[in-house]
Order: sequence, then structure tokens, then C-alpha cells
Amino acid sequence: MTSASWVFAETFVGEDEVLADARVRAREVGVVPVHTGVGAALRFLAASMDAKAVVEIGTGTGVSGIWLLRGMRADGVLTTVDVEAEHQRLARQAFTAAGFPTNRARAIPGPALEVLPRLTDGAYDLVLCDGDKREYGAYLTEALRLLRPGGVVAFDNALWHDRVADSSVQDPETVAVRELVSTVREHEDLLPVLLPVGDGLLLAQKRA
Repeated sequence: MTSASWVFAETFVGEDEVLADARVRAREVGVVPVHTGVGAALRFLAASMDAKAVVEIGTGTGVSGIWLLRGMRADGVLTTVDVEAEHQRLARQAFTAAGFPTNRARAIPGPALEVLPRLTDGAYDLVLCDGDKREYGAYLTEALRLLRPGGVVAFDNALWHDRVADSSVQDPETVAVRELVSTVREHEDLLPVLLPVGDGLLLAQKRA
């Protein structure tokens, strides 16, 4: 795919002022939000699943959360987890600016691997993982517990800046993402697909 075609695909679904403002705040606090193409894919996925309960690991300033909420059903609730409470405050501002009532998003501050075990087994339609890449394997374990049969787990940065495909790159984050991709591909209880949007979006459905 040429760079021009990639840009065309990434911007095929545009973003409004609310998302643009959330991206500005992300840059200000040093957060890297999902690409526009990834956001559009997440919205489409949530809508096609008629998702009512979604978990997000990595709140950031609300970019991915807005995309997810816009795809979820009107009574759906996003549970979003982030180690930075200040980021979640900014995300709540973004959700309000996007027109979502406060009861549509439940923000839980804290390390993901401490928060996720407190969530209910089999209660979620979709789990988005966009936190510490070195913890991706552990996120998968938690996601499989949290998802209902037929639910989907999503991992952002699954190509990790073109490093995953290059076996000579062996830094800890790249190795963790590469191992995660391999595990998902070979897992007998998952139906996977790797989409070349953004920095790579890995999706896997939990088989019934």
C-alpha cells in the first residue's frame, strides 16, 4: 500500500471538533491516542456488535472512548481504566463535550492489572487494550475472562511502528507485542484478524 493510499484510508472517516480538541489535550499531556482509522474501526465494531458493555485499558484523553461510545448502543456503558487520574479527568470533559451523559462512562483509576481482576467474568462485549505493551499478554488473559462468548478483544499498536514484523528488533515492548500477536493467532479459542490501520489493530473473537 502506498503512503498516499494509507493516508486516504486513514482519513476516509473524519473527526469532528470534539475529537480534535481531545487530540490537542493528548499532545499536551504526552498521550498518544489511537489513529483516526483505528477509531473508525472501533466505532464500526461496537456498532456491528450492538455493544452494551465495553472495557477500555488506556483512557488517555478520551479519543478512543468517544469513538467507542459513538458505536455502542444508547444505553451502553464504557468502563475505562488508566493509571493517570488526570488523564481520566480530561477524558470525562471530552465525553461531556461529545454529548454523553455521565452514566455512559465509568472511569476507574489505577494499574490495569490491579483493576481488571475486580471486573465481572463474562460480562463484556468488547475489550480494547491500549496500555503498557509489556503487559499485553496479561491483558489477553484478563480479556478472555471478561468477555462473553462471541465477544471481541482488540489490541492497538499491534504492528508497533513496523517493528513487530522485523525479527531483528528485540526490545522488550516489541517482543511482548510480537509474542501477543503469535499467541492470538495460534489460540484455539480465538478467531483473529490483524488490520493494517493506524499502527496495527489486532482483533480476536472469543469463540462460543
